Amino acid sequence: MISRFQKFAPVLFGAVGGATTYYFYIRKKESSTVFNSWTTHFEVSKCGKWDSNWDHRDPSAIVKPLKKDSDPTEDNKYNEKLEKATPKAIRHLILVRHGQYNQQGDLDSKHYLTEVGRKQAGFTGERLKSLKFNFDKMYKSTMLRAQETGSIISESLPKVPVESCSLIEEGAPIPPEPSAGHWRPEFSNFYQDGARIEAAFRKYFHRASPDQTKESFTLLVCHGNVIRYFVCRALQFPPEAWLRLCVNHASVTWITIGPTGRVTVRLLGDSGHIPPEYVTY
Repeated sequence: MISRFQKFAPVLFGAVGGATTYYFYIRKKESSTVFNSWTTHFEVSKCGKWDSNWDHRDPSAIVKPLKKDSDPTEDNKYNEKLEKATPKAIRHLILVRHGQYNQQGDLDSKHYLTEVGRKQAGFTGERLKSLKFNFDKMYKSTMLRAQETGSIISESLPKVPVESCSLIEEGAPIPPEPSAGHWRPEFSNFYQDGARIEAAFRKYFHRASPDQTKESFTLLVCHGNVIRYFVCRALQFPPEAWLRLCVNHASVTWITIGPTGRVTVRLLGDSGHIPPEYVTY
């Protein structure tokens, strides 16, 4: 006579074996799954959320808010004011770094463009001319190398008004992270330079005013540190990261600010218009 155990043993062991096989299959599947954190060790920044009112010009922050018990008439007036305060146009900022310059001597008067730097500025001027942007004005740093670069560019853009601006002079905007022990800023006072460069950012970087009816193009001829800091601030990246970027001499950086305050970098340190033998940084 077959015992009950012998009778059900095949079924029992078959079930156990199937369960065991399924268990190890699941474990193997889990172990072969690749998670982002395993490969990049990336953690989302707590400050990664976009601040739509970064330039303090968001219409909802300008117009006085409605009261909780407002009536339909007040709602209509509020919406009208909101519409009136809403920008419609796009602003384009074209940032150009100066050309290669003589680095001998401490005085700015010694920091004139080299022959290579003058050629670089000429190539950039022709590049900007070919883009056929309707520049409203060129602002150039008051430092000699930027003044000379701007003057050479003006030969290609003779109809663009020019104004000098001391706020966009070169400097050390903020202590970089990570630090660079080998790097020596032209001006060592981070806090003095930083306040000035931040003031320049607030002057030039903002969405269009509500009465601007068409897109505008503003040209800034300035310096590498200033441009790198501006890019970080405009994108709401940690400004301490500015030294991680690199922009060549006479390169073009193009930043667009939309009506909603959305910022887009279209070009960063582009020097493709300069022949390879004249590219320097």
